[in-house]
Amino acid sequence: MAITKSSIPPKKIMLPPGVYTPVISLYKATKEQEIDLDAMYKHCQYLVKGGQHGLVYQGTNGEAVLLSREEKKEILKTARKAVTDLGVPNYPIVAGISGQSTNESIQLAQDAHEAGASFALLLPPSFWAKSVTEDALLGFYTDVADESPLPVVVYNFPGVTSGIDLNSDNLTTLASHPNIVAVKLTCGNVGKAIRLTSLFTPSQFSVYGGSSDFLFPTLEGGGVGCVTGMGNVFPRATARVYDLWVEGKKDEARRLQEVVAHAEWACKKSLALTKFGAGWFVGGKLGLGDEKTFWPRRPYLPPGEGLREWTKGVMGVLVEEEEKIEEKTFPKGK
Repeated sequence: MAITKSSIPPKKIMLPPGVYTPVISLYKATKEQEIDLDAMYKHCQYLVKGGQHGLVYQGTNGEAVLLSREEKKEILKTARKAVTDLGVPNYPIVAGISGQSTNESIQLAQDAHEAGASFALLLPPSFWAKSVTEDALLGFYTDVADESPLPVVVYNFPGVTSGIDLNSDNLTTLASHPNIVAVKLTCGNVGKAIRLTSLFTPSQFSVYGGSSDFLFPTLEGGGVGCVTGMGNVFPRATARVYDLWVEGKKDEARRLQEVVAHAEWACKKSLALTKFGAGWFVGGKLGLGDEKTFWPRRPYLPPGEGLREWTKGVMGVLVEEEEKIEEKTFPKGK
């Protein structure tokens, strides 16, 4: 029996395909750990020049739940200024708008739009998980998407939402909303991705993997990219897997995918290791020599010495690949 393809119309604005970094938040080396906007400006430009196709702020890697509303707005304004100063003012910036209430998420979407974001990323509510029925879940996304001035990307990550996991039926329903344009599957469920890509074209509803260690299979299965914490550390190599695949160089893409998958294992362990890796491999290049800039915000702790050494070895397999790839340049106004 043939699969019945969706007949929903293409969305007016779609998240451009490619590899996106969920950008880490960087802090000043003080007890209060204020946001270091200068450091984040430098890191933003480094990621864009590293070939990332877009950036995500205030997601899980950005420690969104630890940031104030005002901090979120200032970070987004800084990112938009950083890409504009590079000469790419329309570069895609996705903002996390996840709140525990419908009202909060709508307000965060409005804030993000005013601060210069292009798209919104939304987790399901999870404070009282037993009360998040299917009707409540679908109603939440519909209500926020109705009011959001930004196109909404559904963010499915059961690990940070008390186990709440949108299934392919839920996502198929949400895909029909004119302002819901894509999903990020950090659940890592490739079968779910295939079910969705078999029903929708990328112009109707785009599917992104939630990490770079299964980017190649995601693309082969009809997905259009991924959002990966590894981009914070090795933006060129992670983006290159996608670029090679698009160029039809699939053998090269697969080979690089294998190395990327081994390096990303450290990111799977904890956000603290992702941030340490960024500090170790990138911090010096940006003139950010204080390791505390890359520490998680309290009460969370930096990794101990054993895990630091382990991370250097695991992530280090990508150093050679990263150095082979040239940075992108952006002539002013292009």
